[in-house]
Amino acid sequence: MEEKNIMDKKIRIMTGDITERDTDAIVNAANSYLKHGGGVAGAIVKKGGQIIQEESDKIGYVPTGSAAITTAGALKAKYVIHAVGPIWGLGQEEEKLRSAVLKSLKIADEYKLKSLSFPAISSGIYGCPKDMVARILIGTAVEYLKKQNTTLEVIEFCLFDEETYRYFKSEFDKI
Repeated sequence: MEEKNIMDKKIRIMTGDITERDTDAIVNAANSYLKHGGGVAGAIVKKGGQIIQEESDKIGYVPTGSAAITTAGALKAKYVIHAVGPIWGLGQEEEKLRSAVLKSLKIADEYKLKSLSFPAISSGIYGCPKDMVARILIGTAVEYLKKQNTTLEVIEFCLFDEETYRYFKSEFDKI
């Protein structure tokens, strides 16, 4: 794990299993219908329990570039923020990804959360280039910490594999 301070807040990157993080909330890389079948979403429901899917079903549709929140069931985190990132090739991917990250951060503030853990949203089956995802996620988080009056004290990026970690490390080193 690596950590840097920004405006008396912490930003971290690490490899690991996001479902094991004990942050106030973890972010799920969700689809618009909040059907959590595979990838990060499937792992979150498998470990956290069906309550996460049931609460997601009540929310229904969430547009690309937006986010919604549910409780976290049996996970260590208290909440799951479901961020709907873009699918590569459908246009405006950077703008949509930045929006999904910002909406997630704003929800964390609405709930007065102190810590939040993100995966590499849209870099899996949605096909967005990992370098772009790293640049937007880290850049948006840093900008948010610098400009917003936020309850967040820690924003971390919990990355599933070494390849993704290397892209995030490259952006992290530019802070």
